[in-house]
Formats: sequence, structure tokens, C-alpha cells
Amino acid sequence: MEATTDMVAPQALGKLLETTYAGHLPGVMYTSIGSPDAIVRDITNDSTQVNRDSMFCCVVGDHTDGHDFAQDALNAGASALLVERKLPFDCAQIVVTDTRRAMGEISSAFYDHPSKKMRVVGITGTNGKTTTAHLLGSIFRQQGLNTEVFGTLSGARTTPESCDLQRSLWQASNAGVQAVVMEVTSHALVLQRIVGTQFDAVVFLNLSPEHLDFHKTVEKYFAAKATLFDKQFSSLGFINRDDVHGRLLLDATEINTVSFGLDDAKDLEVTASSHSYVWRKKKLHVPVGGKFNVSNSLAAATVAAGLGVDVVDIVSGLAAAGTVAGRFQSISNEEPFDVIVDYAHTPDALQRVLDTTREIITPGGKIILVFGCGGDRDRAKRPMMGMVAALGADRVIVTSDNPRSEEPSDIAQQITSGIDDVVGRSHVSVELDRRSAIELAVMTARKGDVVIIAGKGHETTQTIGNQVLPFNDAQVANELIGALS
Repeated sequence: MEATTDMVAPQALGKLLETTYAGHLPGVMYTSIGSPDAIVRDITNDSTQVNRDSMFCCVVGDHTDGHDFAQDALNAGASALLVERKLPFDCAQIVVTDTRRAMGEISSAFYDHPSKKMRVVGITGTNGKTTTAHLLGSIFRQQGLNTEVFGTLSGARTTPESCDLQRSLWQASNAGVQAVVMEVTSHALVLQRIVGTQFDAVVFLNLSPEHLDFHKTVEKYFAAKATLFDKQFSSLGFINRDDVHGRLLLDATEINTVSFGLDDAKDLEVTASSHSYVWRKKKLHVPVGGKFNVSNSLAAATVAAGLGVDVVDIVSGLAAAGTVAGRFQSISNEEPFDVIVDYAHTPDALQRVLDTTREIITPGGKIILVFGCGGDRDRAKRPMMGMVAALGADRVIVTSDNPRSEEPSDIAQQITSGIDDVVGRSHVSVELDRRSAIELAVMTARKGDVVIIAGKGHETTQTIGNQVLPFNDAQVANELIGALS
């Protein structure tokens, strides 16, 4: 996607603040220090990205404080600082109570509120955001809208920082994009990355324990997700009534809502590579396998209908969607067994993958599962993942995911720690080299079996220590299957 210009027109700081906080009493939302004539050409919270006349936002984080990098930003050419306390520098400064929130508000105004110029849909949930966004994007394109999808497959962060998000939305609008479907994470909601964004609709898919190293409790995790359903972001929400937290949200939110659920789908048929059903008297065919993806396609169809998309475009848009990288991705091969790559990296997601595989597997076939858990992340889920794997698969090969700074053997030990007490470990083995683990799975697979490679999905690298190495599950599986042939 290319914008017609790389930068928005420069603006005087005083005028920018007037535009941002029109209607607010001076001094209530901010205090301006220094010349209101300071020119702003860009906004960033990354001191290494500062250019001439950038506004540098001093964001306070858990491990670093942006105020400590203000001098670096000024040395690089920053014309103004957004701060939570006045700094001892002779420059324009805007003092606010919360730089994260203010960064979103000011960035939205700086880029002339780009979300208001397009159809924008925000999707949240523990599982299924990427697939649902992909499917809804395909429907919008079928409707004739130039559509972009922002999320896990499009950038370093699923939901970028607010200054980067507003810039990306402006670039999209400037390039003729008419609709944006956006994944919205719980981190983004807590860290106020979507402040300044207006959504035509917001969507809740499901919730299960995840990111508890960040949120601490499931209740706080749900509270974070629920903030997307606030009038400041949208007046219309679509919520999965099959999920207990979805039902809670339906009762609690004050915005207008439409619910969807599996009972909307009639005559359901599911395979490893597709699913189909009758919805609103129309047959929908979706080229994405797995029963758990039925809820995702129902979400996409319901949202599209609620936004006025003709049912004919919904049917053809879903049919044209194609596969989603690393989301129950069936690896085409000539062998008598199936291979599936999936991003499942939570106990609930892994359970769903195993359950839907058990439903579609050939009688007598076995499930061979390869998976691990990421390092420097939620440790509490590791034994739960091991339990789900041992109970749901016929053979489990525990391997490395992205161990990062942790010892892979320690992570594997934590995964397998509770298995003996419940089901035994005779069908569970450990192979810490991920390529070797995948090779072991395909070498031992027999006719009718399904090999599931879980955890990394679409990722093209593996982080071991301080090394980021090329690694893609689908590519490696293809290479190893080719060697078999």
C-alpha cells in the first residue's frame, strides 16, 4: 500500500492542540509550554524514529520511561515533547496527565481523523481474530470496497501504537482504501493504542485464559476486552452469544448489539480444508477447515449483513477468501496422511484444534501433535497445554516454540509436569529441535493419520536466545514431506 505522499502537511503546534481539544477548557486536558508556533511534521514515541520537527511522546512503560529519552529526541530534531511532567529543556512541551491517551488523541487530529473517512471494523477475542478479519475483508472486497486488513499478518504488532496506527490509517485513506478490518488485542486496549479511532462496528469472538502474565486475572483480561465496546469507539457491536463472556458482554454493554451463534448455521459440514452451512436460507462455503472456524465465518457474515452488505456478496466473498496462513492450514501432499499447521498457542485453542480434528479424522486414524510453548511468556499455561495435548492426541511430541531467553528443556519440563498424574506419558516424547520434531511426526505418520503442528502458525522465524532464525512450520513440513516422496 503506497500513499500519494509520505508525510502529512506540517502543522503549528498551537493549531494542532486547538483542533485536538476543541471544546475543552484550556489547562484541563493539557498545559502548553513554549512557542505555539513550533512546527509538527510527525508524531512518534520511538526516539530512534525521530526526524526534524517530530513531536516526541514520552510514554511511561513498565520497564522504560520515555522522558529519559527526551534529550535524544531533541538532539535528533524533535520540535515538541508530549510529557507527563515538565522537563528542563527549552522547547515546546505539552504537559498531560496521560501521554498514552493524549498521543492517540493528538495523532488522530494530526492525521485529520482518518478512521472517519473509511469503514473500520475492530475485532477482539482470544482466538479467531486473524481468520475473522481475513474473511470479513474478503466480503468487503467482493462488495467492491478497496480493503486492508491490519493485524497479526500485517505488522510487528497486531495492533500498533496509536501514533503508528493513525499514520497507517491515514496512509490507507490517502491511497484510496475504503475499508479497514482491524484486530484489536487486549494489550492494545489497556495501553490505549486505539484511542482516537472510530469504528463502524466492533466484534467480540470469545475469551479464554491468555496473557495472564500481563493481565494477572481472567477478570481483568475480560475487562480489557470489554473496553472496546464503549461509546467512545463505536455505537454498534457484534457479540458471540455461545461464549459465556460474550453473554456477559451482551448484558453489560450500553451500545447497540447484534449476537451470533452456532445455531445460526444449519446443515453444517466440516473438513480439514473447508466448511459449509446454510445461513439465512443461503448456502455458505468457506475454504477454511475446522469446526471452530464456523464461529469465525458466522461472525464475518453477521457483521457484513449488519453493515448493509448484500447476502450475495457475503456468499461470494466467503467462497473467495482462500486459506489463512497458519490457521488450520492444510498442507497439500501426496502422502496418505494429512498435515495441519495452526497457530494454537493457548489451552483453549489447542483443545479446539484437537476436537475438530477428532471429528473429521478417518476411523482408525491417529492424531500426532507437535507443539511447544513460548519463552518469557505466561508460564502458568504450560502444564495446562501439556494436559490438553496428552488427553487429546494419540502421540505428542513436545518441542521448542520460541524459547527466547529461557532454556528449552525447562519449558518442556513444565509442559509435561502434570501429565503423569492424569494420563501417563507413554505416548509423549520430547524433541527440542523443532525441525527434528516435525520430521519425527511425518516419518511415523501412517494412512489416515493427521499430523498437527501447533503454536507458531504463520511465523517465519524462531527466536532462540538472542538469535532470530528463519523457520516456517508450513515450509519445513513441505520440505520433509517432499523428502518422504
